[in-house]
Amino acid sequence: MTHVSATIGHSSPLGATVVDGGVNFSVFSRNAAGVALLFFDHEDDARPSRVIRLDHATNRTYHYWHVFVRGVQPGQIYGYRVQGPSDPGSGMRFDPSKLLLDPYGRRVTVPEGYDREAAGAEGDNAGTAMKSVVVDAHAYDWEWDAPLHRPSSRTIIYEMHVGGFTRHPTSGVAEVKRGTFAGVTEKIPYLRQLGITAVELMPVFQFDAQDAPLGRVNYWGYAPVSFFAPHESYSSRQDPHGPLDEFRDMVKALHRSGIEVILDVVFNHTAEGDHSGPTQCLRGLDNDIYYLLEREDRSRYANYSGTGNTLNANHPIVRRMILDSLRYWVEEMHVDGFRFDLAGILARDATGEVMSNPPVLWDIESDPALAGTKLIAEAWDAAGLYQVGSFVGDAWMEWNGRFRDDVRSFLRGEEGVVKRVAQRLLGSPDIYGHEEREAEQSVNFVTCHDGFTLNDLVSYERKHNEANGEHNRDGMNDNRSWNCGVEGPTEDPAVEKLRNRQVKNFLTVTMLSLGAPMILMGDEVRRTQWGNNNAYCQDNEVGWLDWTLVAKHADVLRFVKLLAARRRLRDGEADHRRVSLNSLIREASTAWHGVKVGQPDWSDRSHSLALTVQAGDRLRFHLILNAYWEPLRFELPPAFGGDGDGRGVWRRWIDTFLDSPNDIVEWRDAPPVAGLTYRAEPRSVVVLLARAE
Repeated sequence: MTHVSATIGHSSPLGATVVDGGVNFSVFSRNAAGVALLFFDHEDDARPSRVIRLDHATNRTYHYWHVFVRGVQPGQIYGYRVQGPSDPGSGMRFDPSKLLLDPYGRRVTVPEGYDREAAGAEGDNAGTAMKSVVVDAHAYDWEWDAPLHRPSSRTIIYEMHVGGFTRHPTSGVAEVKRGTFAGVTEKIPYLRQLGITAVELMPVFQFDAQDAPLGRVNYWGYAPVSFFAPHESYSSRQDPHGPLDEFRDMVKALHRSGIEVILDVVFNHTAEGDHSGPTQCLRGLDNDIYYLLEREDRSRYANYSGTGNTLNANHPIVRRMILDSLRYWVEEMHVDGFRFDLAGILARDATGEVMSNPPVLWDIESDPALAGTKLIAEAWDAAGLYQVGSFVGDAWMEWNGRFRDDVRSFLRGEEGVVKRVAQRLLGSPDIYGHEEREAEQSVNFVTCHDGFTLNDLVSYERKHNEANGEHNRDGMNDNRSWNCGVEGPTEDPAVEKLRNRQVKNFLTVTMLSLGAPMILMGDEVRRTQWGNNNAYCQDNEVGWLDWTLVAKHADVLRFVKLLAARRRLRDGEADHRRVSLNSLIREASTAWHGVKVGQPDWSDRSHSLALTVQAGDRLRFHLILNAYWEPLRFELPPAFGGDGDGRGVWRRWIDTFLDSPNDIVEWRDAPPVAGLTYRAEPRSVVVLLARAE
């Protein structure tokens, strides 16, 4: 390496900061007895090219260890060794033989010989450890880009795995770019045509792909080792700023197409795991500060995440790290929002008790740098805490797990569900009404990464996770699925037709209910995982999007496109304002019906429901849900008063029983409905509209 010289440096900012003449390094450790900064010439080097030992007297301010190193350039590989007490019983796990990542490092490099087990075993692991890389986070031309701040009422979320979106050979993306941020950029025309307005990216923070049992791969990425660095393998570029710039190129391109970027963030645990796990970063810096430990035995970790450890999120140092991370991704990486994995954990204090006003949640909500940023909570954790409808704060949206469960139950024909489905259609006022918030607080979904895909929801009665190597014990058992008569793939045209109809039923209810709809990557073309409802370790065709499905299920894709288009419509011909269908319905008056107008059947044995929505002075919708296994004839309420020019006629927009292209049509092409009734075929959803012109 070039000649460098070290001076005292500064405690702020944390991490490795490029300034004129060199780089300032700063790291927090309250209980460390000594800190050494190591430089490496190559990521797989076992020996450092230089070691700088920080002096306790001059290179430490409060609990911050810092040094300025002149001559260091972006691309420099580095890490820390930290000395201190090794007393697991008191919560101290310092181990100077382990090379530690910088918790504020903006890039992480992974050697070819990376070995998770070596990080957990005794002895020096420098040759096989992940290492931090110096980058200049400001060295990028955003060209006037900024987060879009689209209202939640005009948001349609597409949950996507960056790797799985383009890794399949059929993606049409060049091999070097498959499974990368650049691959997503190439597919933006597809996303734009689909009509979604936001991509919610499954974890893109650097994660430990080896954090999986039985030698499998952690494909999903819920195993973070850094809260600031983009995942290295999602970049096709290996220059010093490659992963950062490729991510930012993607964000900038998505913004130009009107698509927001929401990150699925994991601030509830890390890949360091339980007491037998590896020492990679936080454990070796200040274990008892960063993690929740068992009260009776501080050598063990409280496990509210179900993954071995739990971050001590409401400790001031950890709170600052979380806030600094969020600010960084908004200010320097221009993301539009965050979905917080197992966000219920963020409400727990140092003893694991649930707090009424968790400081970290209020810090996030009230931070001025995050104002206008979408905040979405998975409002539960793995230890039984369930806060859907009661999550702390004023600005948070929530994944509505009850929407998923109730819509699944209703459309597969369960009894006793119709009252709950009525609530879900109107934004779940039984859950959120007391909060006096917008309906879009509810993120409505029937599928997500965790569970069956939409195709598999209508194709399998049982999970089929044998490929995961855990004897089918992993994954959810409560799937509320229905295979339509045959388990798995079938050549039976009647079964296949029914499954296609059920897929469209789910999509229609999700997209037209009040709230912010979310669909899972590939559901628009019936992507299958062959019954695997826990594909966290399947970095293969089970977890990837097969792009041949775009042609195979073009009718479903077309259906989704037209549904999405109607979430943004022209509000009449006078002012040409762009408004959302959701916003119109939110302000509308509604009337419930059964097969008879004004007589809804709320009994437990009911399988059908109808709803008329008066949306302003110009539009009226009539929604019919028939989850019964026989056809039902529904009386129709009056359309707008007619005078012979067609204004008093209901027109058929959607009937999922019909074959494409009649299953959904452009509004201007909606054919009139004759008579005073409409026959809703078995297991179908119908949407009629009437317009005052």
